[in-house]
Amino acid sequence: MSPPPHRHPGRWLLLATFVLLGCVGLSLALGARALAPHDIWAALTGAHTPASSIITELRLPRTVLALVVGVALGLSGTVMQALTRNPLADPGLLGVTMGASTAVVVAIAFGGVSALTGYVWFALAGAGAAAVLVYLVAGRTGAGDRMVLAGAAVSAVLVAVTSAILLQRPDAFRDFRFWDVGSLAGRPLTVAAQIGGLVAVGAVVALLLARPLNALALGEDSARALGVNLTTTRLLGGLAVTALCGAATAAAGPIGFLGLVTAHSTRLLVGPDLRWALPLAALITPSLLLVADIVGRLVLAPQELSVGVVTAVIGAPVFVVLCRRRRLVAL
Repeated sequence: MSPPPHRHPGRWLLLATFVLLGCVGLSLALGARALAPHDIWAALTGAHTPASSIITELRLPRTVLALVVGVALGLSGTVMQALTRNPLADPGLLGVTMGASTAVVVAIAFGGVSALTGYVWFALAGAGAAAVLVYLVAGRTGAGDRMVLAGAAVSAVLVAVTSAILLQRPDAFRDFRFWDVGSLAGRPLTVAAQIGGLVAVGAVVALLLARPLNALALGEDSARALGVNLTTTRLLGGLAVTALCGAATAAAGPIGFLGLVTAHSTRLLVGPDLRWALPLAALITPSLLLVADIVGRLVLAPQELSVGVVTAVIGAPVFVVLCRRRRLVAL
């Protein structure tokens, strides 16, 4: 009988690294016009060729953004499920996504913001404010189930506020819908640079929380006996999820299912140990996001389908399959 896959986590990390590199190459090569490897190399090394502008101005920025956003969504989804001990939890349950969306609507309707680079800062502020509100509503103990319920309540209120603004300001809906659909297209490299620092900080915090979150999976009493400060762990975990998911949502708009599905997938491959699951999530999720983006470019070529639509179409049935195998992925 072959050993369970989680006995060889290092192999999965190595394989995921090679898969990610392959997805990066395909992202640079495929689109309305397929490019040869020598064209890509020439463009990346600064040579001026007919294909160089396609790489440097269009495909490279969205590929880099996919890497940053993918890392953020993968880590935030895995931390969120560990933090709440709920295998169906999603970063959006903390109200982060709706907080970002509401802030973008306010920026467009009342602030006159129309550039994507301007949305980012408003979306980050809205995501952070929503997460703080959820934490306050949940109470200082911040128990996982209480945070999920508080997040659902805050999200419902923010949905109503967003809808009310859009109904009163239909001109704002025109700009908002392009951000709300979730896309990597049309974002310059400066957008990835804007969120890169925040994602890096959130990623470091998430990785440092692997051990206390592993202890939390044994139960609150066991975690306390092992010396884990539950309040600090939940607070830092919430901050990491907010920073990661907020930055990703601010840059690319709401992209669903990725963090949810990746968290399940990593546990299937390397087991529940977050010391392995978190790094693997940071490798798998960008690959999935790049594949979804490539599919969106090719399926309706020369037109494109937004990556948020593709992830919903692909992620929903995958999630249903994972739910049916819940015995294997339960926390």
